[in-house]
Amino acid sequence: MTELLSDTARKTVLQPLFDSGWEMVEGRDAIHKTFEFGNFIEAFSWMTRAAIWAEKWDHHPEWFNVYKTVEVTLTTHDVGGVSSLDAKMARKLDSL
Repeated sequence: MTELLSDTARKTVLQPLFDSGWEMVEGRDAIHKTFEFGNFIEAFSWMTRAAIWAEKWDHHPEWFNVYKTVEVTLTTHDVGGVSSLDAKMARKLDSL
């Protein structure tokens, strides 16, 4: 079962994500990043690739798309905050 990241795990697991542009969301236990692409097709194609991984891992992001920008928020609703699944998904999104 997935669990919230401990304070120790947060320091080691989340710091590399913060270094790549992810941030904690103010007022909730979640991480957020804004992705910018060259145009709408690139943004939508990236979202499609991300959706395949989200479905495969049964861990779906909160996201918002306007033209070439995609805002992503990750949290594990089942445990009420950031878990290792969020870190895994964030790393995958960064690599797509």
